[in-house]
Order: sequence, then structure tokens, then C-alpha cells
Amino acid sequence: MSQAALDDTPAHDRPQTIDKPALIDKLTAVLPAELVLSTEEDLKPFECDGLSAYRQLPMIVVLPSTIEQVQAVLRVCHDNQVPVVARGAGTGLSGGALPLDNGVLLSLAKFNQILDIDTANRRATVQPGVRNLAISEAVDHLGLYYAPDPSSQIACSIGGNVAENSGGVHCLKYGLTTHNIVKLEIVTIEGERLTIGSDALDTPGYDLLALMTGSEGLLGVIVEIVVKLLPKPELARVAMVAFDDVRAAGDAVAAIIKAGIVPAGLEMLDNPAIAATEAFVHAGYPTEAAAILLCEIDGTEAEVEEDIDRVRAVVERSGATDIRISKDATERALFWAGRKAAFPAMGRISPDYYCMDGTIPRKALADVLIGIGELSEQYGQRVANVFHAGDGNLHPLILYDANVEGELEATEAFGGAICQLCLEHGGTITGEHGVGVEKIDQMCVQFPPAELTQFHAVKSAFDPGGLLNPGKAVPTLHRCAEFGAMHVHQGQLPHPELERL
Repeated sequence: MSQAALDDTPAHDRPQTIDKPALIDKLTAVLPAELVLSTEEDLKPFECDGLSAYRQLPMIVVLPSTIEQVQAVLRVCHDNQVPVVARGAGTGLSGGALPLDNGVLLSLAKFNQILDIDTANRRATVQPGVRNLAISEAVDHLGLYYAPDPSSQIACSIGGNVAENSGGVHCLKYGLTTHNIVKLEIVTIEGERLTIGSDALDTPGYDLLALMTGSEGLLGVIVEIVVKLLPKPELARVAMVAFDDVRAAGDAVAAIIKAGIVPAGLEMLDNPAIAATEAFVHAGYPTEAAAILLCEIDGTEAEVEEDIDRVRAVVERSGATDIRISKDATERALFWAGRKAAFPAMGRISPDYYCMDGTIPRKALADVLIGIGELSEQYGQRVANVFHAGDGNLHPLILYDANVEGELEATEAFGGAICQLCLEHGGTITGEHGVGVEKIDQMCVQFPPAELTQFHAVKSAFDPGGLLNPGKAVPTLHRCAEFGAMHVHQGQLPHPELERL
């Protein structure tokens, strides 16, 4: 896909042609020369994030190792009106870290230190390049852990988690990233360092911490994060529950929550996902099942035993065909290993896959799953469903072959239809992967002109020149009009900007 097709910045707002050699000279004046990359060979590893279908070589890559260097780089870019894309581990799945051919890619890979562990307040201060799992590993001996656990936690960075508001299998009980951080240090496009949040339990004024979380690199560059740590539960057990009908499995999710049970995690896989994952991990999943639920209960031994019995009773009433309870920590880890390996397992059955990220009300789970199956037949493409059932966050994996002409375009259309299906059922187009470039057209469908205008106003308050990650997450009204999705809600007058198009 061409950069022109991906860039949502109107032509009249784009900077003039940039003198690359002069910019390199200015950047090497504030960074060691080896931290400024500009040859094609050096730039190639940065051409995409986890959404590898979209690729673009950046003009320049910089690899600062201190906050002062980040500030200096941003000042150079601001003064010369050069766009900047901040990048963490590059595991994102929406093209949020896709570079620009006329911009600087600012890698935070060298910001990989855990700076402080405060056991008294159960907090850790970390740099944005620290891997998600590394935080829990660092405090395991203290009986603590960091709760949000995306499937990519072995590789994804905490800065990227903040940028996308990532969740994971335990987000139902313990929340998303936004619920598990207390303070950020950011650098603005002008190079100013700001503290967002506080060490206190609450602070007056607008909740800018929540605003920054999920802002996809549009408002500032995150350089330090204070996360919450939780005590490891005394016991955790997983119930693996099989169903011979997808609707029964979906209804069982709602029934568990309705019964007042709050699982630590409640995940669901359909048959194609079960088959691929079991062949890859050998977790003991029943490959004949139409769907399985993984329901984890944690707490004290008494609490776990009581709630496991309640879960068993609920799923039996819901039509479960098989129920297996993890016997020990090893079997519990094996059950979860299958779920966390579901994405790479797709490589055994398809050359490529396209991971979607819609979110719906729990009551609509069964209807949306059936709807995705109907869309699969309509588009003639296979799909495997893996998702955080407890909070309605779907991850349909559309299987395709990028080497076959037209398959990527058909896959994108299929993905757009899934987003539309989620909206029709009262949901949203993304839960934790972000919008990036992948779903920017679907933003035009979800939000009316007035709301998009407010999003741009927030962006302008932090970044008046639109230099931070331009063309991502929030579409222009011009783009929405061209997409044909600029709707006018009943009783509303057309937006003034639309009248000028």
C-alpha cells in the first residue's frame, strides 16, 4: 500500500520538501552519529510494525538513550517542521508505528530500564522500552506482578501498551493499562518535559493521564511510566469448558457474569482457533468442540474452590459438553499457553493473517460470532476467532495469502465489515489494538463530524502543527467525506467543514 494512500494529512498541510542531508547534520549535532540511521539497509527493520501488510521506509531513524536526547530531537523536528513517529517494540497490530517517508522515526528501544521498585506503595517506575513481562519477572520474588498481560507480553513494550491502552487475558478483573498506571513523563513536540498524573491517589483538574493512555503517539512521546503492582493471588485455577455450539458458549459467558462471578480471565476460542492452537502447543484442547472457554478464578484457596464450583454449575446449565479444571500450576500455565500462542499458531494453517480488534457488549457475543461466520462465507475467506470474552473484546483472525493478487484488499474489506458488525451491535471498532492506519476509515463510521472535530481540537492543544504521528487514529473530515461515511445524525445540521468540501 502506498504512502499516499495511507497518509491522512491534507496536501496543503504537509511540510515542504525536506533537505535530508541538512536534517541529518542537525540531528547528529544533538545525537552521536551512530544513533542516526539513514541508509536503506539500516532503515529496513523499521518499515512496519506488527501489521506487516503496510510498509514504508522512514526517511531517518534516531535511537536516543536519554530524555535530554529525546527533547533535543523533538526540538530539531519542531523547528524544521518534520513529522515524528515514536516507536516502541514494533509489535502493534494497527500500523500505529508505520513510518513516514518524509519524517523521523524516533525509536525508544534503548529506554529499557526498570528505574525503581517501590514495594511500600506497590509501584514500579519504568522506561517505555521495558517489556511488559519483564516487569512481573523483576518483582516476582517480592510476591508482586503487573496485571495487564497482552498475548505479546514477552515482546511488547510498556510504552506501546500505554499508547494503545492494551489489556490481555486478565483485563476483565484487573483492568486495562489505564487502570494500572499512576504517572507518566512525556515530552511534547516542542521538547518540553511534562509530568502527567501524580504519586498521590488522586489529583485535581482534568484527567490527562486517561487522555494520554490510548492516544497512539499523537499527543506526546512517553519517556517514563509509573505502574501499579499487585500481590500475586494465593491460588489460581482455570476451568477449560467445551461446547458443541458457539451460541451456547457465548451465552455461558453472559451467564457467568450474571451469576456475580468475576473471573480473573474469561477467554473464548472457536473451532478453527482450537484446532490450530492445539496442533501448535498441545495444551489438551478438545479439537472436536465448536468453542471452548477458559475461565480463571483467583484469590484465597477457599474463594477459588467456591467460585470454581459456581462456574461449573453455571456452565453445566448452559450446555457444556466437557469441563476440565487445572490440577496444578503447570496445567494452568499450559491452558493459558495455548491461548497466548493462538496468533502464532495461525502460521501453521495460513501464510498470512489479519487480526481484528472489535469490542461488543457481552450479550451480543453469540450473534456477532454467527455474523462473522456469515461474513466469512460471503467473502470466501477463513476466519478463526480468539477473544477476551469477559469484556467482549473480539480478535477475529482473517486468514489469507498476501502473494495472491487481490486477497489483501478482500481481507481489508472483510475486516471493515466486522467493524461495522460490531458497531451495529452497540460496540466499537477497537478495544486494545488502536486505530492506527488500519481502522481510520471506520472511525468515520463510528463518530459524527462534531466528535471528530473535538478530537482534532485535543490534538491541536498538544501538537498545533500536527507533527506527531500524522495520519493516524483520527481521520480528517475531508477523508471521511471521500470515504463516503460522513453521516449526518437525524436532527443535526451539516457540519460547517463539510459545506466547504
